[in-house]
Amino acid sequence: MDVDVRKGLRIVLFCEHKYAISILQPMESEISSLGECGYKVLWFVDKRNIPDFPLKKEVKWTNSIQEIYDFSPEVIFVPGNIVPYYLSGVKAEIFHGYAAEKKDHWVIRRYIDIYLTQGPFFTKGFEALAKKYKDFEVKETGWSRQDWIYHHLHSFDKEKNELLSAHNKKYLVLYAPTFSPSLTSVPFIKEGLLNLSKQRDVLILLKLHPLTKREWVDEYKALAAENNDILWVDDHNVTKYQIMADVMISDTSSTIYEFLLLDKPVITYKAVAKDQFWLDINDAAELPGAFDKVLNDPLYKEKRKWVIENYDPYNTGGVCRNMLEAVHDYIARHGVPKERKVNIWRRYKSVKVFGQIKKSK
Repeated sequence: MDVDVRKGLRIVLFCEHKYAISILQPMESEISSLGECGYKVLWFVDKRNIPDFPLKKEVKWTNSIQEIYDFSPEVIFVPGNIVPYYLSGVKAEIFHGYAAEKKDHWVIRRYIDIYLTQGPFFTKGFEALAKKYKDFEVKETGWSRQDWIYHHLHSFDKEKNELLSAHNKKYLVLYAPTFSPSLTSVPFIKEGLLNLSKQRDVLILLKLHPLTKREWVDEYKALAAENNDILWVDDHNVTKYQIMADVMISDTSSTIYEFLLLDKPVITYKAVAKDQFWLDINDAAELPGAFDKVLNDPLYKEKRKWVIENYDPYNTGGVCRNMLEAVHDYIARHGVPKERKVNIWRRYKSVKVFGQIKKSK
């Protein structure tokens, strides 16, 4: 693509939920690396979901939709499902994960101008949807968080080694479940995790989703407090612990694929995915045996290879550059949209979720 990404744009990083911070932050870093190129970046941070923004002293941000409108963005990068139709700019979907088995991953809500897909598997699916709806484009770029991973693959080696040494353990295991009450393993797997920590040479890190029920959070914090081989971690960036861990335990969570893309083994509890590239169990008592199997069976190595090739092969640090090229190209061909044309329901939804703005004359 013959595009000059050094020609600056006014860009909004649309952060509705806390999990989006680590998805959008690599774009901030990429633009900073370009130097004085005329880019202006403004984060929208939804105070309802993110009352204390961890990057508040590091980036330009606001929780005012009116201020975002007055900024007159030329591009809005969106890792969520909705963005106000009345904001200007190319609305670029960059996704919040790889969970293709979740139905809402494929729902077209008509707010988006271009879908920046993670890899061939997703590109094929969204290109078919583009032919059906005929009002958005698709460009394969990779997923932005892969850039952060590439630059931090060995940033936590010392911390990992110190943890294992302090607890006299060989393997670091990450438990990172989904929050959805109908899909999560949290109410069922606690005893299994405890048994795994006692029967195998492992240190277990507990990283629950920010939206997990408070009573479950309290229960697992107590589990960590009572057991030396189980640690509670409280950090918005789960990716750090994925990089550190040797094995991951989860359920129906998009973080599974992020871990597989690191070419590391995964165990799930009653995952609903039709195509499983990991070891799934139906009884938490199976965890110790599953741990042994997933470490040693070459079948799971082959499955991970397929995931890497098809879900996201863009693991060399150039994803955000690809995304900038894609939106520059879109603007070169179509210009900057003043607002997104949507039906009356979508207009109502935008106003209900994000409020009204005073439009300039």
